[in-house]
Amino acid sequence: MVLAPSRRAASETFVRANLEGLPFDVTAFFGDEFPLNEPWRLAYGLAILLSKVLTRLRLLRLAAWPASFITWVLIRRHQPDVVMVEFGFEAVRVMEACGWSQVPLVVHFRGSDASARHRLDLLRGRYRRLMRLASGVIVKSQPMAETLLALGAPAGRLLISPSGANSALFGGSRPAAVGPVLLAVGRFVEKKGPLFTIRAFAQLRQQGGVEQDQPQLWMVGDGPLLEQARALINSLELSERVHLLGVRSQSEVAELMRAARAFVQHSLVASDGDSEGSPVAVMEAQLSGLPVVATRHAGIPEVVIDGETGCLVDEQDVAGMAAAMAQLVAQPQLAARLGECGRRRVQENFTIDHHLRQVSALLLEVIEASQR
Repeated sequence: MVLAPSRRAASETFVRANLEGLPFDVTAFFGDEFPLNEPWRLAYGLAILLSKVLTRLRLLRLAAWPASFITWVLIRRHQPDVVMVEFGFEAVRVMEACGWSQVPLVVHFRGSDASARHRLDLLRGRYRRLMRLASGVIVKSQPMAETLLALGAPAGRLLISPSGANSALFGGSRPAAVGPVLLAVGRFVEKKGPLFTIRAFAQLRQQGGVEQDQPQLWMVGDGPLLEQARALINSLELSERVHLLGVRSQSEVAELMRAARAFVQHSLVASDGDSEGSPVAVMEAQLSGLPVVATRHAGIPEVVIDGETGCLVDEQDVAGMAAAMAQLVAQPQLAARLGECGRRRVQENFTIDHHLRQVSALLLEVIEASQR
C-alpha cells in the first residue's frame, strides 16, 4: 500500500513513477482526493485534511489520530504486506496505524520534509516516534540521511536513492551541434535559486568573447518567485535573451533539452532551511547528454562530478556560475565531452530503473523480516 499527499502535482513525477514501476500489486491513496463515489478514498482525504488542521493548531499527537484510524481500516480491508508513505510529514499522520496493525512501515523522504527548519522544529518529536515505528527509510542524499540518522532512523535499513531519470524519454542531446542555449527547469522557489541563475546569466556580458555568441536562457517552471524573476529580467534588460516558458510536460522538457547547450541550476539552502534532495531535472539533463552547471548543494555533488560531467560552484557564487556558463557557451566541444560523461554516469547509476530496483529490494527485505 502506498500513501501520498498528491499524485496530481506536476513536480511529483517520482510518486507516479513508484506507482507505475514497482513490481508489486500496489494500492494507493492520496491526501488531496475526495471522490464522492469511493467512500474510503473520500474518508482518507478528509482524514488527512483534518490532520492538517490539527497540525496547524499544533495539536500534533491528536493530529495523528484521524488519518491513522482511517489507515488502520484500510490496512484491515486490503491486508498489505508493507505500507510505504511518501514524505515524512504524511507519514506522521498515519504512522500509528502501522503500529496498531503490526504491518511494516517504510517512509520515503523527499526534500523539504527533512530539511525545512520550520517543519523539523515542529515535527522533531513526531519524527523521533516515526523513526521508532519505521522498518525502513528512503532518502535522496547523504545530507538527508545524516539528518534522519540523528533523529533515530534505522541505520541498517536506510537507503540513499535519488529518484532517477527516465531513460525511455531523455536522451539525444548534441550540445556541440546547437546554439548557445542554457536551460533551467524547476519551480520558481527560493531553494531552486532562479534569481541567482538570472543574475549569473546577466554577467555573461562581462565575459570576453561570449556576448557575440548571443546566448539565451530558457527557464521552465512556475511558482511564487515567477513575477520577481520577470521583474529582475526586465530591470537587467534581458527580456530578449531570457525566456520564461511556463510549466511544460516531461516530453516537452526532453525536447527542450535536445535544443540546449547546457543545463543550469543554482540550488541553495533557502532562508527557512529548505533544501534539495537530488534534483531529478539535473539527472534528466545529464541523461539527455547535457553538461550541468550547478551548486555544491545537498545531493548534487553525488550526481554531478565537477570538471568531469559539469561544473559546480558554491551557493550564491554568481560570478563563478557566470564563468562556468561562459566556458560552455564558448567551447561547444567541451560541453559535448562533459555531457557525454554525464550521460554515461547517469545511465549506469541514476535512472528510474536503478531507483525502483533499490526501493523494491528494501521493501522485500522489510517484508521478509516482518514474516520471520
